[in-house]
Amino acid sequence: MTKVLVYEYISAGGDAAALESPALLAMGRAMRDAVAGDLARIPGVEVTCVCAAGEAAATAAHVRALAWRVLPRGHDAVAVVRDEALRHDAVWVIAPETAGVLAAMCDAVDASRWMGCDAASLRIALSKRQTARRLAQAGIATTRAWAADAPLQPGAPAWVVKPDDGAGAVATHVYYDLREAESAFHQRLAAQERVTLEEWVEGDALSLSLLCTQGQAELLSVNWQHIDVAQGRLTYEGVTVGAISLSSLVGRACAELAARVAHALPGLQGFVGIDLVWHRERGPVLIEVNPRVTCAYAGLSERLETNLAARLLAAHHEAHLEANSAAQQVCHAA
Repeated sequence: MTKVLVYEYISAGGDAAALESPALLAMGRAMRDAVAGDLARIPGVEVTCVCAAGEAAATAAHVRALAWRVLPRGHDAVAVVRDEALRHDAVWVIAPETAGVLAAMCDAVDASRWMGCDAASLRIALSKRQTARRLAQAGIATTRAWAADAPLQPGAPAWVVKPDDGAGAVATHVYYDLREAESAFHQRLAAQERVTLEEWVEGDALSLSLLCTQGQAELLSVNWQHIDVAQGRLTYEGVTVGAISLSSLVGRACAELAARVAHALPGLQGFVGIDLVWHRERGPVLIEVNPRVTCAYAGLSERLETNLAARLLAAHHEAHLEANSAAQQVCHAA
């Protein structure tokens, strides 16, 4: 019997403020229930879900058979994940990169149990600027960000100021005057925020859902992101999964992009999301890499007519069997 822990940061109460946001809580629940529901359908797998007090009763019917670990709000999320990992064979955490939360949880769990990207990849993805620089060095089209030695020049249709380590569209603002954007950027820097100022890329907002393993990526779906800009504030309003055919021109270009990203960041493992803009002339322009389950996971197994969690769990086991085998060969050689 394989015991798997599912810890979704918001619905578990790891972030008390986010737990009070109906929109963020709904997204957290949707991801948690989709992952846990898929896992619960795998023969020989026992699933434990962590949730905040009152959350177990709110879950969908298809996850009723799960075991629940109910925690008080404001608990030490990293400590809980570390302790629970010792009682489980695999740990699947859904949490934002913000403030290093996801990387800290990864550090707290033995690599053989951690289902997801390695710590090095998580720390690169923690910074949008660092991710863009790393991928630009690999020849991948990314957004241009302001830097002291290379400030942005007028000419873009708009500019975006947003948290460098943020998730989703939280605290993301669009400016149509570069001077206003630079002023907002420097004000937020002075307030000790980690922010980035980058050019707005015109085009269609898309996301990719990937299954990554050992430097390779399988493109699962190309999704349409519903983004709105009202009074300069950018908001995320949901996603249409599988909106674009994988066999289309856009789909093939996105598959090539996914392969190049996985090659440039070989520590990406498991479910990974990529946010991009499809530019009419430039093609796919990468915005950020999400090294974790995203909202697009919900409903994806049904759309693909497969149990995605079963595939991810199998890939996790296979990766660590190969890692152990390689380690043993090194020991024998020594």
